[in-house]
Amino acid sequence: MPGITIDKNYCKGCELCVKACPQQILSMSKEITKRGYFYAQVHDPSRCIGCQLCAITCPDAAIEVHSHGTRYVLFEY
Repeated sequence: MPGITIDKNYCKGCELCVKACPQQILSMSKEITKRGYFYAQVHDPSRCIGCQLCAITCPDAAIEVHSHGTRYVLFEY
């Protein structure tokens, strides 16, 4: 099963990953980071398909997608 790791110290809360996720499993946190931003968080990791659209659209490279051996390809690059 794929997993998503979000480094909240790099996230600036732009919400691009939330809008890019086809499964709608990302949301914005209610907590504020030391830098003063609301950060993205995963609220339903079991629905992740490992498409990596969240990591691709993140301008701060704050998201990593781990596919654990299986990679689901949404687009051919």
